[in-house]
Amino acid sequence: MTTDWDALPHTVKTFMTAINDRDDKQALAMFTTDAAVTDNGHVHTGRDEIRAWLATDVSGSEFTYTSEFTDAITTDTGVDVGQHLEGDFPGGVADLRYRFELDGSLISRLVIEP
Repeated sequence: MTTDWDALPHTVKTFMTAINDRDDKQALAMFTTDAAVTDNGHVHTGRDEIRAWLATDVSGSEFTYTSEFTDAITTDTGVDVGQHLEGDFPGGVADLRYRFELDGSLISRLVIEP
């Protein structure tokens, strides 16, 4: 089912806002202790690895960019969010899918892919 921004789970909105603001602490707080994030083909498991991923690949990125929510779909297992990015990274434009699986009110799995 198609979902607009306001109807997304609080956890998903908080995470997406936190990464846009490069607020690692707030983003990390949205994950279960044993969560897994898959980004660029690498899996980061547990809060320590996710904290390092956030610090290096998200907040610590050498690139600057803007992002815009494009759409979201609610599935049986979670939420699939579309983001459009523009910036000074190679190619300058990217459309990404953030596929969230939730465990209660926290993220248990996140897959980021084109």
